[in-house]
Amino acid sequence: MASTDPIFLKNCWYVAAWPHELIDGKRVARTILEKPLVLYRGESGRVVALDDRCCHRAAPLSLGRVEGDNLRCMYHGMMFAPSGKCIQIPGQEVIPPKLGVGSYPIVEKDQLVWIWMGDPALADPALIIDYPPLRDPAWRGLPGYLHYDANWLYIVDNLSDFAHLAFVHTHTLGGSEEYAFKTKPVAIERLADGFCVERWNMDSDPPPYHRKVIANKKDKVDRRNIGRMHVPGIFFLETTFAPAGSGAERGNLAGAREYRNCQFMTPETRRSTHFFWNYLHNFDTDNPNIALSLYESMCEGFNEDKAFIEGQQKLHDLDPEFKMLAIGADAALSHFRWTFNQRLAREQAAATA
Repeated sequence: MASTDPIFLKNCWYVAAWPHELIDGKRVARTILEKPLVLYRGESGRVVALDDRCCHRAAPLSLGRVEGDNLRCMYHGMMFAPSGKCIQIPGQEVIPPKLGVGSYPIVEKDQLVWIWMGDPALADPALIIDYPPLRDPAWRGLPGYLHYDANWLYIVDNLSDFAHLAFVHTHTLGGSEEYAFKTKPVAIERLADGFCVERWNMDSDPPPYHRKVIANKKDKVDRRNIGRMHVPGIFFLETTFAPAGSGAERGNLAGAREYRNCQFMTPETRRSTHFFWNYLHNFDTDNPNIALSLYESMCEGFNEDKAFIEGQQKLHDLDPEFKMLAIGADAALSHFRWTFNQRLAREQAAATA
């Protein structure tokens, strides 16, 4: 049953799937904001999202069959249009107008399938966040998906905090513990829909994941991370590795290697999350092994995070009243949670009115 308490922001766009998940007539059963849905691509190429429950005997429509742009329930054969309206009942001429299931606005953009779970009248495609690297052939990467048994805000907290790189990812994404001790954010910008944080690590060893895909594995680098988090849970990270002392902090990017990381957190339930991501690079793009190596390194790193994040959720379930205490590194994540709660309160007030 869908949640009725004020926990999810509904009037916004969430990532529902990667397009490759919907090939060859596949029906994807995916719960979003505690709503069981079925996603499929019709013969016209249109992506459709319906409630994954037939209005007749509550059979899963994800076990159905795609016919044209319609979906037939394979329990008793009722057919539903992309609008959710029942348009055929085997052996019955008259179709009662009330027969139908919920349908949700869908937009494909930047190699992502986006869904709107709130008021359909407010589903403006112009509100979908823009991320050019996903459609720019100069950038190459492999799309990924992870499922977290944890609330999405724990993942947001994790991504808002670069300091954990030094400890959780020492041998994968981080490099060494000095990253936590010797680097500080050079800028924290509090935005109306999130935050932007910039952090430098000068004259350092390249972290393991980067070292795997470059020739000069022992040369020192100047490393810059710029992270941008957007409500309800969309994270973009720009990473640059430049030869140490080359002046990258002054804009000289000669010899630099750059990455673009996008991550999209879509709540499944209040304690589970769909996590879509891609880690893109713009060098040696004719070598597919680089994208594969980066994909495998990110999977390794994300699973390191996952152990902590899912552990947090288990402890929260045991003691929901526990209050977390803040430290200086929490400035960005604290602002995000405040911003998210403000928007959630406005949405709830509008719904009540």
